Amino acid sequence: MNPDDLPSPVPPADPPPEVHSGLMARFRNYFLTGLIVAGPIAITFYLTWWFVTWVDGLVRPFVPIAYRPETYLPFGLPGSGLIVAVIALTLLGFLTANLIGRTLVDLGERLLGRMPVVRAIYRSLKQVFETLFSGKGSSFRRVGLVEFPSPGMWSIVLISQAPSVEIANNLPGEEEHISVFLPCAPNPTTGFFFYVPKSKIIEIEMSAEDAATLIMSCGVVQPGSDGQKKIAALAGMANAARVANAASLPPEPARVE
Repeated sequence: MNPDDLPSPVPPADPPPEVHSGLMARFRNYFLTGLIVAGPIAITFYLTWWFVTWVDGLVRPFVPIAYRPETYLPFGLPGSGLIVAVIALTLLGFLTANLIGRTLVDLGERLLGRMPVVRAIYRSLKQVFETLFSGKGSSFRRVGLVEFPSPGMWSIVLISQAPSVEIANNLPGEEEHISVFLPCAPNPTTGFFFYVPKSKIIEIEMSAEDAATLIMSCGVVQPGSDGQKKIAALAGMANAARVANAASLPPEPARVE
């Protein structure tokens, strides 16, 4: 047989690039899904651990060495300082509710009231704590929209109390004003405090917690969204990516015996 009559060998076909890209897309989807699930849990545990260790560091110097758990255990016991702080604050509240406790508190407040600089700081902090933790005030429990920083642009604000008589008398116009706090994203602990006419505020049905979540996420997490729907959407996205990757693979050639 003439060698020229033999069929020329067929060069092997290169693997399609879709296989590599499909694997990378699948890996990315699975990684993002795992990050969404594990990220909030890790950050929550980290913040909780930081708070517990911070309280332990503050309380431990006031606890005698004989009453510290690490004196009898080969390792430290996280949270022992937090337990001591909770018991101490509860005991302080119990003693303050009595006649002797109230007398001592009044005596301490009179002493602080005679200090020029400390007096203003103490009174301001006391009013803030009484308003936030008394459960009777309405400050920062209502959410509204204010046209800020320019016309046509709306920002979320936390509605506070009406201004005092001294401030209200010096505000221009005859319309009633109200004080609001505009949190900054993504850190809602900072922001702007200003007085705005009551008619310029659009109060919305949203809790302060949902507003803080919306601000911290920069609008990514919208209020009223269902967490189960998010997980189902992620699972559907991963399933769709798997089906698309399987469809992009070339069919296996049939074997010829």
